Amino acid sequence: MQENTSDFIRIAIKEDIDSGRFDKNVITRFPPEPNGYMHIGHAKAAHINFGMAIENLGHCNLRFDDTNPTKEDVEYVEAFKRDLEWLGFTWSGSVLYSSNYFDTLYEYAIKLIRKDLAYVCDLSQEDIRKYRGSLTKPGMNSPYRNRTINENLNLFEKMRVGRFDDGACSLRAKIDMTSGNLNMRDPVIYRVLKTTHHRTGDSWCIYPTYDFAHGQSDSIEGVTHSLCSLEFEDHRPLYEWFLDKLEIYKPRQLEFARLNLTNTVMSKRTLLQLVEQGHVAGWDDPRMPTISGMKRRGYTPKSIRAFCDKIGVAKRNNTVEVEMLEHCVREDLNATSDRVMAVLRPLKVVIENYPKDKEEKLEAVNNPENLSAGNRTLSFTREIYIDRDDFQENPSKKFYRLAPGKEVRLRYGYFITCTKVIKDEKTGDVIELRCNYDPTTRGGQAPDGRKVKGTIHWVSVPNSISAEIRIYDHLFIADENNSDLENESNNMMLNPESLNILKDSRVEQSLENTVPGQRYQFERHGYFCVDLEYSAPDNLVFNRTVGLRDSWAKIVKKQRV
Repeated sequence: MQENTSDFIRIAIKEDIDSGRFDKNVITRFPPEPNGYMHIGHAKAAHINFGMAIENLGHCNLRFDDTNPTKEDVEYVEAFKRDLEWLGFTWSGSVLYSSNYFDTLYEYAIKLIRKDLAYVCDLSQEDIRKYRGSLTKPGMNSPYRNRTINENLNLFEKMRVGRFDDGACSLRAKIDMTSGNLNMRDPVIYRVLKTTHHRTGDSWCIYPTYDFAHGQSDSIEGVTHSLCSLEFEDHRPLYEWFLDKLEIYKPRQLEFARLNLTNTVMSKRTLLQLVEQGHVAGWDDPRMPTISGMKRRGYTPKSIRAFCDKIGVAKRNNTVEVEMLEHCVREDLNATSDRVMAVLRPLKVVIENYPKDKEEKLEAVNNPENLSAGNRTLSFTREIYIDRDDFQENPSKKFYRLAPGKEVRLRYGYFITCTKVIKDEKTGDVIELRCNYDPTTRGGQAPDGRKVKGTIHWVSVPNSISAEIRIYDHLFIADENNSDLENESNNMMLNPESLNILKDSRVEQSLENTVPGQRYQFERHGYFCVDLEYSAPDNLVFNRTVGLRDSWAKIVKKQRV
């Protein structure tokens, strides 16, 4: 977390410390539901909860809210743990689970029944919604609301031992069906679910709702500050009602704005849909906003934490530009990534006045931002590859790259001039260029002082390596994160160009011993990472993490407008 910054959560925590509201160090918790993989929105919540604990010399618990066995899986639990550790977050003690407290929560429910504050209701879920009313219309009492305490105790015990089918009945808190807060209109606190739980097996066939388990779990753990996203602000009166009526230790809940990111969906329901329908290759697909996907794409823990710092802690929801996230990873990778040359769409160049059997060794800087990274050796030969985008037969205005009769500088190499264009006789496509070089310009300087405006990258034909390059773009076309991205028709908004696979790319020979996860800057192209899943020594696969700022691309964009 950023130091010396002030926000409403920090102010509230300081007030509580100064007033002695809690007779203990600050204790927070990060309580994800294990029904999907961790995503960038979770990272923000984790950053706040772990960060506030560290700032105040306290600790943060990792607790899985595993109260819905129909959607949860141990795979998601392990993925969350793995991603949190990768991000650099360390929880206090053992991993905790809401299921640890099922016995205690059950006794709390009995306590509410005995106080005539809970009742077993036979209404279906659909009827409960009808009786609930709306923001402009008060709800109606359930016809089962006035059951006696003994009757409710008896029925709840039957729920506990499996005498009722799923959905046949539920246990509801008895609060106020006319409340202006819909969450206070007799919410369900236990429902029948005859489903095997990933931790407790078949020990239970009734499970507490999130609203009932959340606050009580915080209380059991001695949490001082329950920091959660803004959608739970309307749930806070219910959070406090349960704690007050149960007469147990009471943490303080504070809500912050959730992360909304342009061109990004973070609904786990929608992300699961993308996986199950095959729109992506899995939860770790580099186009996904999951931490495992971002890791595979080449994002760094430092860049994600820096992003969380930059967006800060806000009370009102807003939408953050995805460009800010890209800026953070670009800033980190610029300082840490070695530069290499890669030709994504190769076009062969034959330097006709260069000796056929000659090979020169040229020195190249690995990282100008970190000279301690040293240098590497490049192989320069008569035949080289350049990118097709670096040549135009009929050059546009302000195109300073290679063209017939034009001279350009080869990065770390020589000046070359295009003398001939060779085309495919059938298609008319350019398949090869013939050039001459100036042997006096090694290193990119001309003794006569002449200047060239264009510098392009290249690799040697015989001494380069074949590679597959995967160019990723936003998964969704929409300009901003809104409800349209979260609805059932979101498939219509998928970007058909979100993945472009280039199978015949070439990279410099220095990458022959690279390993999965290694990050590089491909000069003039962007930042790339060796894929964790598909890459192998004999089949290099690189994922583009983020591009560079491209002045020519900006010119082209303006010309098209």
